Amino acid sequence: MHAPQSTYRLQISEAFTLFDAAARLEALADLGVDWVYLSPILEAEHGSNHGYDVVSHERIDPTRGGEAGLDALAAEARRLGMGVLVDIVPNHMGVAVPEHNGWWWQLLREGRESPIADAFDIDWEAGGGKLLLPIVGDDDWSEDGTVGHLELEPAADDSGADGAAALRYWDTRLPVAPGTGEGTAQEVLERQHYRLGHWKQGNDQLNYRRFFAVTTLAAVRVELPEVFESTHAEIARWFDERLVQGLRVDHPDGLRDPAGYLDDLDRLTGGAFVLVEKILEPGEELPRWATAGTTGYDTLGAIDRVLTDASAADALDALDARLRGGERVDWAELTHGTKRGIADGILRAEVLRLEREVRASDAWGAQGAPVDAVDAIAELLACFPVYRSYLPDGLEHLGTAAERAKAHRPDLTETIDALLPVLGNARQDAALRFQQTSGMVMAKGVEDTAFYRYSRLTSLNEVGGDPEHFSLAVPDFHQWMAHRHAEWPHAMNALSTHDTKRGEDVRARITTIAEVPERWEALLDKLLVFAPTRGREFVNLLLQAVVGAWPASEERLLAYMEKAAREADAITHWTAPDTRFEGHLAELVRQVVADPARHDVEAFLAETEEGFRSNVLAAKLLNLTIPGFPDVYQGSEALEQSLVDPDNRRPVDWARMDALRSAAVAPLAGGWDLEVAKTRLVREALRLRRAHPERFEGYTPLLASGSAAEHVVAFDRGGAVAVATRLPIGLAARGAWGDTSIQLPEGHWRDLLTSKELRGGTTSLANLLSTAPVALLTRAD
Repeated sequence: MHAPQSTYRLQISEAFTLFDAAARLEALADLGVDWVYLSPILEAEHGSNHGYDVVSHERIDPTRGGEAGLDALAAEARRLGMGVLVDIVPNHMGVAVPEHNGWWWQLLREGRESPIADAFDIDWEAGGGKLLLPIVGDDDWSEDGTVGHLELEPAADDSGADGAAALRYWDTRLPVAPGTGEGTAQEVLERQHYRLGHWKQGNDQLNYRRFFAVTTLAAVRVELPEVFESTHAEIARWFDERLVQGLRVDHPDGLRDPAGYLDDLDRLTGGAFVLVEKILEPGEELPRWATAGTTGYDTLGAIDRVLTDASAADALDALDARLRGGERVDWAELTHGTKRGIADGILRAEVLRLEREVRASDAWGAQGAPVDAVDAIAELLACFPVYRSYLPDGLEHLGTAAERAKAHRPDLTETIDALLPVLGNARQDAALRFQQTSGMVMAKGVEDTAFYRYSRLTSLNEVGGDPEHFSLAVPDFHQWMAHRHAEWPHAMNALSTHDTKRGEDVRARITTIAEVPERWEALLDKLLVFAPTRGREFVNLLLQAVVGAWPASEERLLAYMEKAAREADAITHWTAPDTRFEGHLAELVRQVVADPARHDVEAFLAETEEGFRSNVLAAKLLNLTIPGFPDVYQGSEALEQSLVDPDNRRPVDWARMDALRSAAVAPLAGGWDLEVAKTRLVREALRLRRAHPERFEGYTPLLASGSAAEHVVAFDRGGAVAVATRLPIGLAARGAWGDTSIQLPEGHWRDLLTSKELRGGTTSLANLLSTAPVALLTRAD
């Protein structure tokens, strides 16, 4: 297995194709990038800007450049000595437009007897032999099943349908089974292998597995050999023709058997480099699968926390409680409630299917399943402590969930105890489906709901993190990094991604709040006069995003406000927007970006600017140098102040990136520009990793001594030394470094940011960090 020294993520779309990416590679190579890392490139839904809604596994998306585009990119990568890593999506397919997905169209036309039927995870019995499509709007729905705006029309030549007719519901065309096209549209519908349902029926009646709660992403059964082969033939070609060197596997936790899938992928690719998008909870270990490791959300969380001032936790807790009317948040209770709400709400169909499979296991004997079995399953899902288990590994997590569930609901004790032998047995279908479902509940209940309700310090509300874990001490950081070096030396380290809730430099600004909590509270109190009286804790979350992304446009901030408020699902909701509340929030945003409130915000930003500048460079240095390899998300060599998607998938200004890269050639001197400095840091670190990978083959903490020792984190990777300032505002308040020093290994060293030369031994941080708050040293002898 050949592993990259670094990657650079590019979002491939119709607006930025594989040909555009190929033209960009020379600039990336100059930056020091080792491998280019591509978002999904298989054919996706028309107009998709992300590619995770694949409609055909047979070809590369023509709108993204097609086969010729990948050929061009691979040829240019070979010329430059670069590798290619591609994101793949084995868990699901896009079915929003049935005529665009040949498999889905065939399934709808032919039903459960179709040769393609086993490719999708469908409970036909639950649907009375039909597939539910919950696409009917309020105004078109009748309880007797009559659907308004349903038309019968000739099939289009390019629809892929057999027969002479198709059904149309508004813009959605649906196939008609052979021999069933006579009569009215409603009569024809009644003879199909699918039925149309009200959109809310997807919550509790859906009878196919999906990605999270997205009914337009239907799950695929890659655990079946014939389905794996069909969905991976094109991917195999990439390796056979040496176009691609590695893969990133999206959402492995949705798969029936992640370990088996990765073994299959390992055989298909001949042992190629593979990463998994696996979300680990604090303290959880990645199973020993056929993978080099995760995509790095765990390291993102560690970096943010080692730069966070632990002393602010109580003050920020008190502020959050004040905004809630005096009630302090119990994170465990909050997430239990949001997860239970998801299990009882938008994912109830999955819980009901689990109950049916438990019932089919004969676990209850002659007396049958108790009436509270669904309740007990939902409670276990709400109490599950990690995303999922991989039985027999992780059986202890089911035990933990059971104890928590019984503590919450003593009335369910007997039923929970009866469920455990089934849900803990890897030979039971119900156990395997429970594993697939627990991650769905966790993702929707925590990442997509609770993260938007908890506003203590939102730089910690990030994918793969636990906001209850406020900070990480330097010794604990070193211990974790040494473990990572020993166990997962080739895993990815992320700082920003297409999925992060806040870009790395939004979080860097928010992190300064932990050093000045009283000043943040003072600013917040000034701005609250423009806010609605309800949801003050959400206003805190919103204003942290506004400050972190400053100076973002009003349009971007309003879009974030709407998504964040609805994701919180507390006052306003996606399915039932509270227009009055959202209107008040919109007015708040408009007031904050205008005078006189704008002046107050900018005063706070000026006061924390030096801390922000330090945090930006410190986080980036750690990301670039810790064990594993760094990924640079597109454009994040400069300031990365994106908010949640789709904001973080905006086009990159490549001309601006080129200008910064040119400016970054010169060593840093006094009065340096932050974006030039960050770009230089990325350039020097990536070039060093590519030229001297042997200097990153160890991990030794460099402990500081002196009055400001707590303000530095430093380590030697085996010839490359990283030194980063932490808690910079507090450092300035104490009067800078004073007598603080570190012990550099013997020899001659050069700081790649400033070109400063040093000798090993006792090294004054006041001298080493006199120009910039970070240093990247390498041996110069």
